[in-house]
Amino acid sequence: MTRLGVVRYFVAAALSLLGMSGAGLEPANAEPSAADIDAMRQALAKYKDPYVAVRDLYLSTVGCVHYDGMKMEGHMDYPKGAMGVHFVNVTLQGPPDPVKPNVLIYEPVNGKLELVAAEWLVPLAAVKERPNLFGVPFQGPMEGHEPLIPRGFHHYDLHAWLFKDNPLGMFSPTNPDVSCENYDFTLMEMPTKMVPGP
Repeated sequence: MTRLGVVRYFVAAALSLLGMSGAGLEPANAEPSAADIDAMRQALAKYKDPYVAVRDLYLSTVGCVHYDGMKMEGHMDYPKGAMGVHFVNVTLQGPPDPVKPNVLIYEPVNGKLELVAAEWLVPLAAVKERPNLFGVPFQGPMEGHEPLIPRGFHHYDLHAWLFKDNPLGMFSPTNPDVSCENYDFTLMEMPTKMVPGP
């Protein structure tokens, strides 16, 4: 089995565990304040060291994900830019916790990984309505991001660019200022297909 095959197998098994959680999510009532954003940054600052993330059970999906900005009807709209390298923690289940995202996102820079964003990933099967964080609605629902996440893993997600400014906005799914260039495991993804919601 190839290295990508091993990673894909692990991610599929881990995400199936996430899908077992049936916890409902209550939408938040307010937009994030500067204090909310600052609290998230402070809580996650320790993960600027990816080894600390791994010790806390955030495991890398290896591929640096980026998009060319292509638009496809019935698919998610990902402006040209990158997400980066995702580290997923499948032990974090239930309603989204602002200071405990289940995904951390790193940008490869000069042979090192720099923390740029957090992401909250919620299985479609676990909710009865679109989740929110600080009143910001999650994107989706959508299929899994092939080849790293199996297509059958339907979910919502929300990105927050807490550690690298994003000209497209704090909660945009991609960041044009993040690059996968010169990284060994670059992965250009196609826009993810939308699926019916609850």
